[in-house]
Amino acid sequence: MCTSGTHNFAQFPGSKLHHNQEGKQNSSGDAVMYLDSKEDSAISRRVDMELTQASVPHHVDLLRVVEPISSNFNELNLLKEMMAVQREVQKPYPNNAPETDSHITLEKDFSPLTMQERYHFTFPKFFSARPKNGCFTERTPLLNASMEANGFMAVHNTDFTTDDDSWENSSAEFEHRSHPGSEMTSLSRSSSKKSEMLDNFHVKFNLSKMRCCLRFLKVSGLFIFVVLCSVLFSIHPENGTPWQMLAVSPMESYTMNFSNLGDSALLKIELAGPFETNRRTEDYVVVQIRQIEDSGPKRRHQQHILHNWTLPLNLRTNEQVMVSRTFEMSNSTEETSISIQAFLQESEIVPLSLMYQYLHADIETQVTIASVILAGVYALIIFEIVHRTLAAILGSLAALAALAAIGDKPSLVKVVAWIDYETLALLFGMMLLVAIFSETGFFDYCAVKAYRLSRGRVWAMIIILCLIAAILSAFLDNVTTMLLFTPVTIRLCEVLNLDPRHVLIAEVIFTNIGGASTAVGDPPNVIIVSKQELKKLGVDFAAFTGHMFVGICLVLLVSVPFLRLLYWNKKLYNKEPSEIVELKHEIHVWRLTAQRINPASREETAVKCLLMQKVFALELLLKKKLKTFHRQISQEDKNWETNIQELQKKHRITDRMLLIKCLTVLGFVILMFFLNSFVPGIHLDLGWIAMLGAIWLLVLANIHDFEMILSRVEWATLLFFAALFILMEALAHLHLIEYIGEQTALLIKTVPEDQRLTVAIILVLWVSALASSLIDNIPFTATMIPVLLNLSQDPEVNLPVKPLIFSLAMGACLGGNGTLIGASANVVCAGIAEQHGYGFSFMEFFRLGFPMMIMTCITGMCYLLVAHVILGWT
Repeated sequence: MCTSGTHNFAQFPGSKLHHNQEGKQNSSGDAVMYLDSKEDSAISRRVDMELTQASVPHHVDLLRVVEPISSNFNELNLLKEMMAVQREVQKPYPNNAPETDSHITLEKDFSPLTMQERYHFTFPKFFSARPKNGCFTERTPLLNASMEANGFMAVHNTDFTTDDDSWENSSAEFEHRSHPGSEMTSLSRSSSKKSEMLDNFHVKFNLSKMRCCLRFLKVSGLFIFVVLCSVLFSIHPENGTPWQMLAVSPMESYTMNFSNLGDSALLKIELAGPFETNRRTEDYVVVQIRQIEDSGPKRRHQQHILHNWTLPLNLRTNEQVMVSRTFEMSNSTEETSISIQAFLQESEIVPLSLMYQYLHADIETQVTIASVILAGVYALIIFEIVHRTLAAILGSLAALAALAAIGDKPSLVKVVAWIDYETLALLFGMMLLVAIFSETGFFDYCAVKAYRLSRGRVWAMIIILCLIAAILSAFLDNVTTMLLFTPVTIRLCEVLNLDPRHVLIAEVIFTNIGGASTAVGDPPNVIIVSKQELKKLGVDFAAFTGHMFVGICLVLLVSVPFLRLLYWNKKLYNKEPSEIVELKHEIHVWRLTAQRINPASREETAVKCLLMQKVFALELLLKKKLKTFHRQISQEDKNWETNIQELQKKHRITDRMLLIKCLTVLGFVILMFFLNSFVPGIHLDLGWIAMLGAIWLLVLANIHDFEMILSRVEWATLLFFAALFILMEALAHLHLIEYIGEQTALLIKTVPEDQRLTVAIILVLWVSALASSLIDNIPFTATMIPVLLNLSQDPEVNLPVKPLIFSLAMGACLGGNGTLIGASANVVCAGIAEQHGYGFSFMEFFRLGFPMMIMTCITGMCYLLVAHVILGWT
């Protein structure tokens, strides 16, 4: 048969099936189906001999033609012989009949000839719906059942597995039945297995029906959930109270009574003004929530202060900073008021903006709702019920509906503002750069060079790639590192016949580890060193990088042998050599050709049945080849020198001029990434730098096929990040992250003073690691910094701030290896790998990433305990 991948049955003229062995079209120009036949005469003799041994019924049942006659699986040859029998139905079939013409006409009405009466090969039935008389008509529901129910098993289907004995028996049975003298033995053997195969068919059919029911329940349940969340979100109004403009001074205060609190559990206050969030000043504003106690008609009303809120001011700036805080309210009927007064060194007037709203659920209830939503999102991702992007969208919708239900419904402008557009711009710009870069053949060239550097040793090459990724991510953002490294790694593994998934997971793990070593390698570190209050306490760029770099080097020394231990029993070589890949492609072509046939008539349905038989037979052959390949693979390529010479001839730079342009623009972009962290005169964020670099390269490369470049952008990954940002911000509004920080601080306070520092380092590190593996580490780090600062400034606790901050950084960065969505680099790597056909699931990453997270956190914890507790460096 042709294996060029261009098999198409675009048209079947009338009811005629053309069989042309020379691969030419007929004179009418109709589409022709080609099947090479090398055993026509042998099959004809075999058919003749069988027809003399059995009486021939008057019709032919094409549904029973499901077994290949010979090792070449000549279904159409078999169909030709049966049609010849049908035309000679009223006279005996001569044993020495000449071969019929290759141009075969299928008559319109033909009746069944059961396959057990003619041929003795037994396979599972392919169709679950059959008339009792065995015939099928245009109304027969041949294609209503799914392919799994019909018995057509896809190549990638993991359910299609047979043990060694069953395969050897079936292959021996095929070889035995290919000889003319074995017909009677095969017939008796097939008759004895008929009931067993029928039972297997019923089991598969029941499993298929169960899968259909589960699929229906999943779709119905998710749709009902989406409808309920949409209704809940739509029936509640947005924030009812508008912003109020007010002015306070040392001489005058602002007071307002809340008369309609009702059964509200919380009061949320939002203020906008010239506030200073990073340091304490001598100028500040005090916000007090008071409750007026009714002592009786003859006694004076007493005011009881429920909450105090102090806000530092920076009167030398015109920038308006918005702050918010939620206060718990008692359910009493007493009147509640708010008082705002300024305490200044000079007599000035401070303009402020105020907005308040009532919330109908307390903190514990909101945290419970947020935890349930987060658990539901992880359940959808872990069990792969839906795609992770859709899971994040559903979680965002549920969180927004929960905010609307408690009275904190955000506006569309506010929800859009929650999205971190700098990260999305960075991802989009770098994806465009990598898409154009891949056209130069540079990734193939790097793959061959890495193979030469490792001298054919697979593990040496993997360690080299992981260490290079860790070093680059220490100076670049780890997302950028994986955007550059993932295509190179995939091409390298394809060249060396390795499974890219294991190598990619190892690389992204080391990328997250390396990013923790410097102040610019990971977003949590950038947030920490950008805090002015921490800089005044000695946590600046140099001190942070020097301390973390030593600890991460120790973590890397432990991680390399531990990674080898995790991969001890894993086969790094791909299970699909080139001939198996070609065979899978051939199966795909046959299946695609069968799917393109519209079963509008019985003849077309019969041809589609025959084509699916071909797919089934090739899948059996694929199973045999896979078994043979598993016995032959080795873990080290001993002919690496010969392979390198062949690879260098095959994989070269394809466009040198475009490569020069790409290297120039990419080098400038990376240089700007470095300078952005050190040179204050560059007023560009990382997203702007990546977008400008992408525009430059689009112009220099003179791209005309713009849709081709855009098709390589991971739109699903970008949408996932947008939904994830909304989800994390909504969970923060539900006080989940704040609750985690407050409970951590309360646990530290309960520890005796002599053991408090040790327990604080351990607790902060592990809480940060586990939380960062479940939620985004960026909002968690931003929330934990004020908690740790307040904890260190509490005179009752008496803890230094540096060990706490370093524990937070170590846990937040290393905790990203715990789950697939724990770090941005993980999601980016998974998205690019999925686009290339090598996607890995949540559990595949979890089985390798979570043990590595545990080991690296233990190593980092030991380093921090030795440095701060034993050596006393605070």
